[in-house]
Amino acid sequence: MSDLLAPDAVLPALRVNSKKQALQEISERAAALTGVGEREIFDILLQRERLGSTGVGNGIAIPHGKLGKISRLFGLFARLERPIDYEAIDGQPVDLIFLLLAPEPAGADHLRALSRVARLLRDPAMVQSLRHTRDAATLYTLLSTEPTSHAA
Repeated sequence: MSDLLAPDAVLPALRVNSKKQALQEISERAAALTGVGEREIFDILLQRERLGSTGVGNGIAIPHGKLGKISRLFGLFARLERPIDYEAIDGQPVDLIFLLLAPEPAGADHLRALSRVARLLRDPAMVQSLRHTRDAATLYTLLSTEPTSHAA
């Protein structure tokens, strides 16, 4: 996961009141870290949400999109100060968000990265640790030292 996520791309206590505000805040942080315009990132995320919520259940959302202006996969993790309504598939509020941005031609790499993130966030012990940790460095360590699996 450390190839997707940098230590400065972990937000340990994001304060937002709505899905739209959450997407705006993570777009702003992603823009600062990637050099891509905040509005461009936000628009891509909104466009994806219109297809169906990226709230995957169990309080987790994985907003994602493809951008022509980035050269590699980019991840950003946000732990919300308090859960928000995200129109998730299970109707539960969301408090953990993992943003994934991919270059336009990423294709299979984008899908593999999404799968890795989803697999990591399906682990109940991992999710509990993420929910109970308020320190950015510790969150980064948890996310980047996932158990290694040689399965494709």
